[in-house]
Amino acid sequence: MNDENENSGSMPVGQGFSVPDMRHDRWARLAVTARAWAAAAARKEKTDRLIAEAETALAELEPLDEFCAFPGPALHRALHGNLRDGDATAFAHLAQRINSALSSGAFRHEAALWEPGEEAEVQIADYLPPSAEGEDRHRPYFEVLSVTATDPSRYEQMRQEIRRLRRADDPFIYELVQVGSFEDAIVAVLANPELQAIVIGDGFGFRSQRDWPALRDELDRAVPFDPDTADVRDYGLRLAWALKNIRPELDVYMLTERGAESLAGRPEAAWLRRIFYGVEELMELHLSILDGVGDRYDTPYFTNLKRYSQKPVGTFHALPVARGKSIFRSHWIRDMGHFYGTNLFLAESSATTGGLDSLLEPTGNIKRAQELAARAFGADRAYFVTNGTSTSNKIVLQALLAPGDIVLIDRNCHKSHHYAMVLSGAQPLYLEAYPMTAYSMYGAVPLRSIKQALLALKAEGKLDRAKLVDLTNCTFDGHMYNPQRVMEECLAIKPDLVFLWDEAWFGFARFSPFHRLRTAMHAADSLAERLQSAAYREEYRAFRAEAGDLDPADPRLLDMRLLPDPDRSRVRVYATQSTHKSMSALRQGSMVLVRDQDFGLVHGAFEEAYFTHTSTSPNLQIIASLDLARRQMELEGYELVIRATDLALRIRQQVNSHPLISKYFRVLTPAEMVPAEYRESGIADYSQAEGIRARILDAWRRDEFALDPTRLTLVCGTAGYDGTAFKGMLAERYDIQINKTSRNSILVQTNINNTRSDVAHIVKVLAEIARQIDEELRQGGAAARAVFEARVKALMEDVPDLPNFSRFHAAFRDDPRSATAEGHMREAFYTAYRPEDCEFVPLASKDVDQRLKKGPEMVAADFVIPYPPGFPIMVPGQVITADTIEFMRKLDVKEIHGYHAAQGLRLLKATSLGKGRRRQAR
Repeated sequence: MNDENENSGSMPVGQGFSVPDMRHDRWARLAVTARAWAAAAARKEKTDRLIAEAETALAELEPLDEFCAFPGPALHRALHGNLRDGDATAFAHLAQRINSALSSGAFRHEAALWEPGEEAEVQIADYLPPSAEGEDRHRPYFEVLSVTATDPSRYEQMRQEIRRLRRADDPFIYELVQVGSFEDAIVAVLANPELQAIVIGDGFGFRSQRDWPALRDELDRAVPFDPDTADVRDYGLRLAWALKNIRPELDVYMLTERGAESLAGRPEAAWLRRIFYGVEELMELHLSILDGVGDRYDTPYFTNLKRYSQKPVGTFHALPVARGKSIFRSHWIRDMGHFYGTNLFLAESSATTGGLDSLLEPTGNIKRAQELAARAFGADRAYFVTNGTSTSNKIVLQALLAPGDIVLIDRNCHKSHHYAMVLSGAQPLYLEAYPMTAYSMYGAVPLRSIKQALLALKAEGKLDRAKLVDLTNCTFDGHMYNPQRVMEECLAIKPDLVFLWDEAWFGFARFSPFHRLRTAMHAADSLAERLQSAAYREEYRAFRAEAGDLDPADPRLLDMRLLPDPDRSRVRVYATQSTHKSMSALRQGSMVLVRDQDFGLVHGAFEEAYFTHTSTSPNLQIIASLDLARRQMELEGYELVIRATDLALRIRQQVNSHPLISKYFRVLTPAEMVPAEYRESGIADYSQAEGIRARILDAWRRDEFALDPTRLTLVCGTAGYDGTAFKGMLAERYDIQINKTSRNSILVQTNINNTRSDVAHIVKVLAEIARQIDEELRQGGAAARAVFEARVKALMEDVPDLPNFSRFHAAFRDDPRSATAEGHMREAFYTAYRPEDCEFVPLASKDVDQRLKKGPEMVAADFVIPYPPGFPIMVPGQVITADTIEFMRKLDVKEIHGYHAAQGLRLLKATSLGKGRRRQAR
């Protein structure tokens, strides 16, 4: 690298979220500038400006390239030589070769690309998906970070020494990256997604020789100690802790010449995979690094399934498609075999012997795969589920609840939670999320509302029946809770509460140092650690002196930060995730994650619930894909999630700042999605401005609710489209698939599958649609504009108020006079199974209006769930009120589960109310 730039001031990272992608962008821009220089030189034109641009671009790249093995010092020296010699052609050729190698990943397997004198080019095949006819011929590549006090002049020698340790039968190949300070190690882990292992030596310094203003906040937060007073001999263990907090999947090794045995016995050594004394066992270190990566690469079930598919198996069981003979020998469905290929059928079986293992009673490779998944997602246990998170939710709730238990539950959660209340017989106490009426959607449930419900239960002597808090994190529209804060304050009121966090859309979050802060498993781990600390006990004593015995009548409690008793509180946390929704798993692949210190008390009930809802014929390919999704996220999840977040921020920036697109469309900002009282940080938008990473990190650490940037609510009502119509047009005309809609918006979601090309596509489409609207309004004149404005007003202003849950009918309440609103929904649900106890009333009839005014009360017989918004506006046993009727009458959606317009509303007859309880009494 160019020594002149070694201390060249601040690192050129200002705008942007993903540091790796910013680096790739700069290489792409350098390649463009280099080609322009070469073209100008060939035409004998002036090139001073282009040379200056190339020099600046290369100088900006060098600080980041120091944290990556490729392109390395030799290629940088060659580029500087080309600049010095004014050789535009050679400079452009080499810059383009490096850029292509980075974008295609060819540098991972093509050694010649690392050498400036070699005539190596990236091949088209490097950009293509792997062939279906065989496995990838290249060994997986990764990089290892060495944090060392070694003089930088010896770095190249160290790299060569490590290369000499390679053996032909090594399963992986890696290159070394070296840094000499604590801060540089943190920057390297943030900037280099290729890193899979870190080797920490002795004697390195703390401060970087460069200034990193855009990452300064992250550097400071990663160091919970004063470097000026800390013992430098502890830097290694402290660095291991800091790096594992940023990227917990990485393996960390220590290479020390002082008391390796005593270090190994310290509690902080738990962060280390292994400790080595000096350099006496370099080969063992090399083998340990390969073994550590191999541990994450291992896919016990998938590997065994591949092995099974290659056996000459005779099948005499109930699965004709196994081995594919019924298909490939068919005269009529051979196209099925051509489409899916042979491996799918060779890897099918209904047997659990021969090493395939049983999902219901795993003892072999499924058991091991679930253990690896638990480690990857920060849980104590993980359970694979092959029929979606709807089933995962039912498993957890049935395992933890019994008839009569009270559940504090978000009324707007997925329907599986409501049906689980029916299955378990538990009584839901519905909590209301804050409304976003203008967009016909809800946000999240304020902590104040949850505390209020718990304190009301305590006041009525029913707190012992409150068993569980059930919330969705993040919500469909991207509202992320602060799970640790929620659990802390709830446990302060009832120390044995169990928490279920439905993270169906949030499984990826573990692998981002930003999103992870808002996950259930991270919160559970942090909370358990906090409750065990001596410092917390002091904090709790001070709190108790101020708050007393938490009298429910004390008005201060709703707005006071409540702290749980460290001696009584139990950390009992469950999370369900739709692995298929945000990771590379097949449809319906889901997991249940468990971090319950009292799991032994419910293990039997959990098993029964799991047996109840799990098929005895699970899809083997789904199980294998869950195994593979875990492998991918442990090895490249950091890069993929950071990139998906960056892509979402790019879409926000392009849509909201584009002069034409923003006339008709906009992506809602955090300020529009989260009211100010829940945004202590004051963050208002996610624009790609200076310090975006620091602002997001600050907000997600402090605020009650934060907005997941990867979920973009795109307002289309201002363009005259309702959400359903706009979704249909995007699919039919532009081949863009969208998941969710509201009255006047669509939800655009980025995930690990998306690319910059996808971003360009949706931006181009929005610009094209905006241009068409502009042209139609111009040609149509005043009349067309009047119609357009009326349509926009109808969509954006004349929106119905969102109905809250009213109450359960008195017949389904233990005490109708109670201040708490839980009810026997199961009884109401099964009352509706008797046709003679139900009646139908047309929604638009005068009978509905008459009964709203004079009675008798209308009581819902069914769950009624319009899509959008996708939450139940009626549940069995609920008294139907005027606001719910008004909302339904204004709905203009085609899909309403539980309601058939030709029949009308299905109600429970007044004579049927309480029948179930009367029968029980008899």
